[in-house]
Amino acid sequence: MLHHQIYLLNKNAPWVTFVHGAGGSSSIWYKQIRDFKKHYNVLLLDLRGHGKSKKAIYEKIKNYTFKVISDEVIEVLDHLKIASSHFVGISLGTIVIREISERHTTRVESMIMGGAVMKLNTRGQILMHIGNWLKSVLPYLILYRFFAYVIMPKKSHKESRNLFIGEAKKLYQKEFKRWFTLVAEVNPLLKFFRINDSGIPTLYIMGSEDHMFLPSITKLVKNHKSSTLFVIPQCGHVVNVEQPAIFNNQSISFISGL
Repeated sequence: MLHHQIYLLNKNAPWVTFVHGAGGSSSIWYKQIRDFKKHYNVLLLDLRGHGKSKKAIYEKIKNYTFKVISDEVIEVLDHLKIASSHFVGISLGTIVIREISERHTTRVESMIMGGAVMKLNTRGQILMHIGNWLKSVLPYLILYRFFAYVIMPKKSHKESRNLFIGEAKKLYQKEFKRWFTLVAEVNPLLKFFRINDSGIPTLYIMGSEDHMFLPSITKLVKNHKSSTLFVIPQCGHVVNVEQPAIFNNQSISFISGL
């Protein structure tokens, strides 16, 4: 089972489950915990191969899919007897949440998608193909640093960039390759998500400087009646780290208003 940690407010309080992105861990939510635990029961977890979820069992599973990864999140909810939860995700964690919403609809009360990845633009697809060719030649940290700078290029993105690079250093080379291959092949799944409105209340929180992913989310929200978009000015991809006060206020207000 995935490593997880809970902050229990009371048995009747709603649950909020946080899902980090590839290369990160549950530690990236350190600016959210204090605010959220005042209102909700909080569940933090480390996806397979990340943080403290590095048991030998994951070495035996070579082919990763978002179906398998999302089922592991549901396994934790089952273990804790959480019937349903609000979900908060960042970056590639938003794909995991969207997959959960598709196959475990009744378990998802709402989705808050920070720095959401719902389409790889042409530039992103080219970079992923290049990375796929080079992942067996270059040390994974060189590739990860490169992608971190492409996605978070500005000085104001430095904290987020350093945080993700620091967490990525804890990954194994094999683990990085598995996740990279998974992301490189994700386009058909993302196309399905863009076409199909989940019908679950969804808030996208994006940075105005998240040029790789913001345009596709802007277009998606126009076609999905269940979704709304909040753009944080002068903010990059990792919105929960760069602008935590705004991210927390918008997220908590959204859940409270449901």
